[in-house]
Amino acid sequence: MSPGWPLWEVFVRARRGVNHVHFGSVHAADSETALQAARDLFTRRQEGASIWVVRSTDVVASDPDDEGQLFDPAEGKDYRFSTDYKLPAEVDHM
Repeated sequence: MSPGWPLWEVFVRARRGVNHVHFGSVHAADSETALQAARDLFTRRQEGASIWVVRSTDVVASDPDDEGQLFDPAEGKDYRFSTDYKLPAEVDHM
């Protein structure tokens, strides 16, 4: 494929119930071609249940240097986590 074509990020879900994981990138003219290339490259042994392709220019990511600004405000907010609550005995199996 031509390096002049857009770059697509490939995410594969190994089986139902698990998260998609970034597997790599492919160059392709359009989304359908990117999906086919991703299938051929990353799931040759039928190890995938689902594939996502996302144009690299559409991916927005946080800067690792902004970690404090993005994640520190969550400190001291334990009420956001289910582990902070005690369940009644009749629903303790959750």
